[in-house]
Parts: sequence; C-alpha cells; structure tokens
Amino acid sequence: MLAIERKNEILNKLRLEQRVLVSQLAAHYGVTEETIRRDLDKLEKEGYATKTYGGAIWGNSTKTDLSYTIRNKTNVEAKRTIAKLVCSQIVDGDHIMLDDSSTSLYIAKQLKDKKELTIITNSVEIVVELSDVEGWNILLTGGRLKRDTMALVGSQCHQMLQNYHVDKAIMSCKGVDPVSGITDSSEDHASTKQAMMRGANIRILAVDSSKFEKISFVKIAELDQIDCIVTNRPPEKSFLQLLEQRQVQCIYPTEG
Repeated sequence: MLAIERKNEILNKLRLEQRVLVSQLAAHYGVTEETIRRDLDKLEKEGYATKTYGGAIWGNSTKTDLSYTIRNKTNVEAKRTIAKLVCSQIVDGDHIMLDDSSTSLYIAKQLKDKKELTIITNSVEIVVELSDVEGWNILLTGGRLKRDTMALVGSQCHQMLQNYHVDKAIMSCKGVDPVSGITDSSEDHASTKQAMMRGANIRILAVDSSKFEKISFVKIAELDQIDCIVTNRPPEKSFLQLLEQRQVQCIYPTEG
C-alpha cells in the first residue's frame, strides 16, 4: 500500500470513529509506530486531526473551525472532566460570560444545578441548552451568525459584551503556548474572547490537554492575562512552573 493510500484510510477511520491509536494502526498496516506517527503529523498539519498521547483525535485543529456537531463529539470525556472542575469554581448567583466553544457547552450542562446564575453568551447552542432552566437570567449577544460554530460574532456582539461586567468569563482556545500565549483559529473568535476577558473579574481558560504547547493563527492574550486554567490533565512540569511564576492557577484532576 502506498503511503498516501494509508494516510487516506486513516483519515476515513478518524472521521468515522473520532479517534485512532498508533499501536493499533501500526499492527493493522504492518508498519512501525514511527511511520504511523508521521502519517498523523501530516494529518495534523493539514488541519484534520490533533495528536494525543498514543494516537490522535478527529478535528480540534489549531488552524480550522470544525462544525459544532463534530466538535461536540470530540474529546468528550476530557470536556466532561473539565466541566465538573469549572463548575466547582462557580457559586450561586454568579454572573458569567461563556464563549461559543464546545467545552463551554459541556460546562453549561454541568452548571444546571446552580441557582440564580446570569449567563451571557454568543453561542446559540448554549442558549438552547439552557432554555429550560428556571430562575436564571440568560442573555444572547447580537451579531453575525457563523453557521459552522453556531456563534454570533462581529461588532454587534462586542458592543453588547462591553456593556456588562461579570464575575467570571469562561472560554476555550485552540492553543496554549509558553511563548506565544493563548491563540485561536480566527479573528472573529479571538476578538470575542478578548471582549469577554475585559468585562470579567476572573478569567478562566477551560482547555483540554491536547491544546498545550500548540499555537494557532490569532493571539487572544498573554498567559498572565488569565487567572486560571482548568484542564483534564496537568501540563509538563516546566509549563506548570511557568504558570506559577505568572500567578496563573492550574486546576486539574488529582488522584485519590
């Protein structure tokens, strides 16, 4: 089998199953694990996959915005873990801004046991998810609809966000890097997150571990412009030390 044929088969498997394992692919094709890693490297550079420990997941590329239906089915367990940890940082009566990321949707679902929250979001999907929650104040920004992400973006969105001041802004991103900071794939999404950050007392970055040491297209902020990173797995020790130096709290699951 030619290398291009193998890569295309792996791409199709990713589309169908959402994730692949290096060891299984190497055994299936009778090649080395290093060969499979090179295939996955190419798929990641092309924007189709994100490499993870021992394999890769469909999408979550730093360069592209996948449809919300694909994003919501990717890295599900990590997002659930993050959502629970974020929920522990929220108290009844909080005023919160939530971005349009798929992680924020999982956070919204997890928050439903809280009382008297005010949620401001640019995500149509989050508003639909929370439409049956009683006792909350839910505000959807104006703006231009991005159908691929079901998000409202643009100047009208920013104008509304700048009219409010909240306890916490919760957002995700495509890349978190020690040097390049927090980045995203488009100016629309990056500028919306920046507007949310400006209106919040506490800025929380909710991001799965596959985004660490990745760099996307547009800079959102420096690392020290956020207050807390919530993730499903701790970053490398050197990165944790850097976050501590910059007074950025990092919250992740601990054993026991």
